[in-house]
Amino acid sequence: MELIKKALEFETRKMRFPTTSDRILASREAKALILSLNEVYKESKDKKIMDIMKRLTSVKQRIEKRLKGKPLTAS
Repeated sequence: MELIKKALEFETRKMRFPTTSDRILASREAKALILSLNEVYKESKDKKIMDIMKRLTSVKQRIEKRLKGKPLTAS
């Protein structure tokens, strides 16, 4: 399936996002892939699709963690 190929390609892509806008676009792309895979998973209940969704979620969380940045410390 084309969707699974896109998800695997996104997962294996180098995760270097020099700008904030690149990170935002990557986070949105990951979210769209996860939601699309979820719709397929609801019908098929395939464990492989669930594993792909879990890995994409961890990638998305890493991207979002980088977006939030370091917390400011109160002086």
